[in-house]
Amino acid sequence: MAKILEGFPEGYYGEYGGRFVPELLIPVLDELKDCFGKAKIDDSFFEEYYNLLKDYCGRETPLTYAENLTEYFGKGKIYIKREDLNHSGAHKINNVIGQGLIMKKLGKKRVIAETGAGQHGVATAIMAAKMGFKAVIYMGAEDIERQYPNVFWMRNLGAEVISVKDGTATLKDAINEAMRDWAANFEDTHYCLGTTCGPHPFPEMVMYFQSVIGKEIRKQVMQKENRLPDRVYACLGGGSNSLGAFHEFLDEKDVRLIAAEAGGKGKESGQHASRLAYQTGKTGIAQGYKTKFLQNSDGQMLDTWSISAGLDYIGVSPICAYLSEIGRMETAAAEDNEVINAFSLVSRKEGIIPALESSHAFAVMIKDIETTTKEDIIVVNMSGRGDKDIFNIGEALSDEKWKEFVKQRGDGYGS
Repeated sequence: MAKILEGFPEGYYGEYGGRFVPELLIPVLDELKDCFGKAKIDDSFFEEYYNLLKDYCGRETPLTYAENLTEYFGKGKIYIKREDLNHSGAHKINNVIGQGLIMKKLGKKRVIAETGAGQHGVATAIMAAKMGFKAVIYMGAEDIERQYPNVFWMRNLGAEVISVKDGTATLKDAINEAMRDWAANFEDTHYCLGTTCGPHPFPEMVMYFQSVIGKEIRKQVMQKENRLPDRVYACLGGGSNSLGAFHEFLDEKDVRLIAAEAGGKGKESGQHASRLAYQTGKTGIAQGYKTKFLQNSDGQMLDTWSISAGLDYIGVSPICAYLSEIGRMETAAAEDNEVINAFSLVSRKEGIIPALESSHAFAVMIKDIETTTKEDIIVVNMSGRGDKDIFNIGEALSDEKWKEFVKQRGDGYGS
């Protein structure tokens, strides 16, 4: 673990983290913590893990020089870390492969997961099919509507997808249901949490498995530029892809680490999911851990909004809350219209189609680009590909041909 995160009681990062769960889950978390603790210092475990990522998932992913974007802005030199080229189309596979190997060590045969954008659900379904587990995926009903292509693939990979209709029917509600399932079935079930949230050891474990991103960025940028980047950008929902990209550089104080939250329809609208950049998150305890949540003065969780299902979450990683508090990680929010503009620019200039989540990172980078010089090296972690977002993007762009196509197909299926 980076030195900046050391020196706290186990499972804490500053005042954030911990584990606040029913007593019956304490032995399960202890078992998981002990298994992970042994695995992370076992070179043979990491070798097995990375060989699976290489031979099955397609790592290492390229660090692509965005020549056209760089020329377009005439400022810093822009590189894109291509997590979209992973098997399943996003960074989520890095984490689930690691947790799948942990499951084997624990002897668990059933895996449950929550998902927002659906990428973690697809990755978990892939891992379960590969390793011979039964998979159950909890997904908010609202997110199922927004991300149905991923639901289709989860089911065809053999997973059971359970629609969660409680609350706002989004990611936080899916997490609540998954935790209820885990509490009832922990003897044979592993909860494959998809981000760096939840009770200890999940934040550390997910960060560890995602840190392959930053390790590759360091090696690749040194090969290309013979020095470290000046800035690394990543979107920030729960925190898995941002901490995956940032961890390798946390002790490198000259590397700026910039996280992009979902600004939704703007701070004043109240329709956003920015806990840190808008300084609207309040310290609280929910879903097994302590962090910054979007909540009112009575501790009730607020509704959130984002054009991207994967960033539409009330909380943030306790690690990110701490890094933001001490100023090591900068945060900014990108509003929906800025995200769509960034999506269109990257697609048309580079022939690369970013996920809406990743488009937040591009949007913040674009807002910052005037503050760079031609000597600066910029890395944007592109956490996933945008084909899953075709319905949202088609609507946001008011693409009449797309709307006509969807209507025709809908009419055809209804006949």
